[in-house]
Amino acid sequence: QVQLVESGGGSVQAGGSLRLSCAASGYSLSTYCMGWFRQAPGKEREGVARIGGDGRTTYIDSVKGRFTISRDNAKNTVYLQMNSLKPEDSGVYYCARARRGFWCVDGQATAFDYWGQGTQVTVSS
Repeated sequence: QVQLVESGGGSVQAGGSLRLSCAASGYSLSTYCMGWFRQAPGKEREGVARIGGDGRTTYIDSVKGRFTISRDNAKNTVYLQMNSLKPEDSGVYYCARARRGFWCVDGQATAFDYWGQGTQVTVSS
């Protein structure tokens, strides 16, 4: 069955970096749009970045130039490199697989059907 397992979260000071990994099993990651989402306490889950099966990437404005989403098809893993981290980047980060497959047509959480368990990112000022 489809499984997504995140790793790489932790606690860093503002300005620091973290790289999150999401290992997929049960399907070929290269044939699906994959997304990273985050959720802070008391806030709605928001899409941070996504990468299509064609490699095209999309980011929310607040992380552009600081975060990079990438994919290693041989390892069936998607990554989120986070640089210049800010306290407002803190939250639980989730990776997810798009319901509609190859193309990233919708960045809303409802457009994704399989989710990992999440990994905590805490950025202190």
